[in-house]
Amino acid sequence: MYPKAFYQKKRIYWGKQHGEELFAAAAAGVPRLQREKLSADLMAGLTVAAVALPLALAFGVSAGATAACGLVTAIIAGLVISALTGGYYQISGPTGAMAAILGSLIAAYGMQGMFVATFLAGILLVVAAVLHLGNLTAFVPAPVITGFTSGIAVIIALGQIDNFFGTHSEGATAIEKLISYGRLGFAPDLATTAVAVFVVILMLVFPKKWNAVVPESLIGIIIATAATMLMQLDIATVGEIPQTLLLPDRLNPMGINWADVPALLAPAFSIAVLNMLESLLCGASAGRATGVKLNNDQELLAQGVGNLVLPLFGGIPATAALARTSVAVRSGAQTRLTGIFHAIGLLIMMFVLAPVIRYVPLAALAGVLMVTAWRMNEWHAIRYIFGHRFKGAIAKFLVTMACTIVFDLTVAIVVGVGLGLILMVARLSRLQINYERVDMSRLKNDDPALNARYANTMVAYVTGPLLFANISVLEELPERVAGCDTLLLSMRGVPTVDVSAAQVLLAQIEDFRSQGVDVVLCGLPSAAMTMLRRAGVVDLLGEHAFYWSVERALLDNRPLPQAVCAAQN
Repeated sequence: MYPKAFYQKKRIYWGKQHGEELFAAAAAGVPRLQREKLSADLMAGLTVAAVALPLALAFGVSAGATAACGLVTAIIAGLVISALTGGYYQISGPTGAMAAILGSLIAAYGMQGMFVATFLAGILLVVAAVLHLGNLTAFVPAPVITGFTSGIAVIIALGQIDNFFGTHSEGATAIEKLISYGRLGFAPDLATTAVAVFVVILMLVFPKKWNAVVPESLIGIIIATAATMLMQLDIATVGEIPQTLLLPDRLNPMGINWADVPALLAPAFSIAVLNMLESLLCGASAGRATGVKLNNDQELLAQGVGNLVLPLFGGIPATAALARTSVAVRSGAQTRLTGIFHAIGLLIMMFVLAPVIRYVPLAALAGVLMVTAWRMNEWHAIRYIFGHRFKGAIAKFLVTMACTIVFDLTVAIVVGVGLGLILMVARLSRLQINYERVDMSRLKNDDPALNARYANTMVAYVTGPLLFANISVLEELPERVAGCDTLLLSMRGVPTVDVSAAQVLLAQIEDFRSQGVDVVLCGLPSAAMTMLRRAGVVDLLGEHAFYWSVERALLDNRPLPQAVCAAQN
């Protein structure tokens, strides 16, 4: 019924989705299909390389290192991490988020300290892969991720003020540099500012359909560089680009200050955590777009190995980059060769364009980073949580963003996740008790004995866990049901009971029975029933005081409380 080509396409799609060989294709068709995939990967890789070039230069400078350092990072990460990645679509390299946390690290411990921290982070990532910790990011609330992303965007923007305006500041962190302007003064250089503003405007107005062919950031840098060279502008430029992958300043085991290593564990942990978050979230997004799920543990292994290797070449920490990964997916990437081809493309550019790259103005890179920082913010998520007034989400977002700017990523994540856990516990521990007097006519009961038996009966509908945190709500029970002779506790909405609440409930039931009040428990879930049995409530009331529902209890002509007391005496 269908042509042969239809079935071939279906088999190819199935094979791609499941990552298996296209065993169903005809023998003569395999080479052709492989050539098509190779061609698609090559074109996608070159497209990604064009996008990655200006970003690699910018992030290298932004990190407090050099443009060459960023370029080498992109090349080595593309070769090593792409070969081991957990998703064929993942493209790794230097990122703005990673660069943002490196400035203070390099200022405090120098490049050698940064290399050691990167190497330690690589070890942590490999250990995380071996321990199958790839799903830990699921425990980080979305507002926390949005908060530290916005915080990092602010740090990137603040860190580029000097390059953007041609000014000078001092300090290890972006905040310290910003404060130093009050002491040093702030006098922008007109030519530098003009170049930076031009790049920003170009990137904002550049047509999206053209950007799919030639990256707007690359066009901006090319024009800015050409203008700088032709007009001989006296502004800061990238400088010499070594035509080698082994940078002069790289990890030197003989130059390590071993006394600093313990202090570098915290920055290494921050680098590893950021890598996990960025890489796995990037993979989750690209996995949804391609239909091929990321292998989280394999991705962590790839990132760990890559960051172990990078310091040996003089690179900064790398992670999966969402922007470059998205370009790879849109450009038709088929296999992990896309990342390798992108690295080879950058390598060729390094050797061919190095004499020109040295004249790239730092102001142009600052303009690219300013726009990148603005676009890093998850504006749709921010508008959503503020527009719908989710107070808990707003608190987590603002607190995490503030901690990221003032302190560092580790503190921000710990505080953000901690606040999220506190808010979650507070929300989940809410206890609500609704009180209602029994109306037997609603049961359409014609038995006068039952009507008389339950004429003075109250039902307390308990919803929520009975925990130490909400005992105060439970302690209001005696006052709210005062004067009744029968109390039905409907506890179908009680998922769990802790020992503190069980003790309070046991004491209340003893007081009710001493006053002649008949206490009945209805609809207890098995977990809550087990806890009350262990607490002695079942022994106190007896099995006959427990019913499946309130209705069943009301249709049972139980002995009056006075009769119960008399029987006990």
